[in-house]
Amino acid sequence: MKITIIEIGKTKAGWIEEGVKSLEKQLAPYASLSKIDLKETRIAKTYTLDRVIIEEGQSILRHIDSTHFTVALDETGEQMNSLKFAELLKQKQDLGTPITFIIGGPFGLSAEVKSHANLILSVSEMTFTHQMIRLFLLEQIYRATTINLGKEYHH
Repeated sequence: MKITIIEIGKTKAGWIEEGVKSLEKQLAPYASLSKIDLKETRIAKTYTLDRVIIEEGQSILRHIDSTHFTVALDETGEQMNSLKFAELLKQKQDLGTPITFIIGGPFGLSAEVKSHANLILSVSEMTFTHQMIRLFLLEQIYRATTINLGKEYHH
């Protein structure tokens, strides 16, 4: 399975980065994972919040591959349990379709990025930092992989 994660900004919290690296290592035997880390746009006197979201969105759009199934992570998106998520990943894997996940910056994703997504997915009704979502997404990808392989991790 080929998975790309496009994300805005760097992971600043050491404990999150440690968890991300651990999960990437666990996923390595099962998936080809690549990450595209894009620069976070800072709000300045001349940059409004809307301008930041649009600029980050334009940066993201330059990296979206139209041959991939694209999932934008957004609080307004569809929620699914781990079994349904595993089913989605298996379906794309069986079709040989690479998957790209998009994690926006602290202010979210532009409407244009969302319009290019095949699926808008919400991790939870609760609000988490965009950095924490990186860890949660990788954990769910790993969990889905173990479900699809019949391994015990997901119990």
